[in-house]
Amino acid sequence: MAIFVTKSFLPKLSEYEKYIKEIWQRGVLTNQGPCVQELEQKMHEFLGVENFHYLTNGTIALQLALNALGITDGEIITTPFSYVATISSILWERCRPVFVDIEPNNFTIDADKIEARITSDTKAIMAVHVFGYPCDVEKIATIAAEHNLKVIYDGAHAFGAKYKGKSLLDHGDISTCSFHATKLFHTIEGGACIVKDKSVSDKLELARRFGHNYDDHRQLGINAKASEFHAAMGLANFPYISEIIASRKRASYTYDITLGDCVGRPTLVAEHEYNYAYYPVVFKNEEELKRVLSALAEHQIYPRRYFYPSLNTIKYVNGEKCPMSEDISSRIACLPLFVGLENKTIEEIAGIIRGGTE
Repeated sequence: MAIFVTKSFLPKLSEYEKYIKEIWQRGVLTNQGPCVQELEQKMHEFLGVENFHYLTNGTIALQLALNALGITDGEIITTPFSYVATISSILWERCRPVFVDIEPNNFTIDADKIEARITSDTKAIMAVHVFGYPCDVEKIATIAAEHNLKVIYDGAHAFGAKYKGKSLLDHGDISTCSFHATKLFHTIEGGACIVKDKSVSDKLELARRFGHNYDDHRQLGINAKASEFHAAMGLANFPYISEIIASRKRASYTYDITLGDCVGRPTLVAEHEYNYAYYPVVFKNEEELKRVLSALAEHQIYPRRYFYPSLNTIKYVNGEKCPMSEDISSRIACLPLFVGLENKTIEEIAGIIRGGTE
């Protein structure tokens, strides 16, 4: 059987069916139904954050974040090392991404290089907690305050991660999250915004529901409402969050032991509780990476080149040079990591990698 980079966790079918039967009985399928409201409350309590909005996906969450903050044009400072949705949201909202290169330890935006890229057209910083590793949130907050900029964190990978004892999603003016099926906690499709300011939160809440309350049309909006069926999957998965993270942690430790120092790894920062969202490894060069990927594919094992290519190089962006991101993106891959991944499979993967890096 083929082994892919991830495998969606699924609860017992009976646990999901319980919620589906209740939805059937109520006949309420969407429009902020009971399942959505219950999931939002559980997330609020679990994460310890205010103003949690459950949405259709993580990309629309980024778009709504820009909209709710009143950013409709100008430059957004961001990272070139992320999934394309980060810059898609900026471009879709008619803004321009301005890339700041990444730092070499955990591949997040290099906060020391942000100020040099700020201009009179800069409206916000959209940073990414890449793979669940924290950006330099203190330095970014200081820069934003000095230059009167908004801060949006793309926390697609950050669910369950903590920094200094608090959720990593509790930073910035708005943090977003993804609950896509590939994430450690998922609702099949889904996302979220966590909003600091209540007035901004109210604006975002209205925007996700077409911008109106019944016949009272207050503002431009969009349909970002999640269905009851998606929320039901989140509710069924919710009791397993700690178990999911613990399982991925055990698998990651097995990788650590069996891989040794044959590949590079991101560096954990002080007071960071990792969520084990991914297991990224960095090879000496792209040739070594390709050789290992080819050898793994012969055994039907398929890691993923997260994140390749560096976003500043894609044709419809024409971004500035970012040497560190371009280098790392050319030789990094994420290894299979999911609940149920057996130690013998991890050992097989590690053996193939060691053989390809000697």
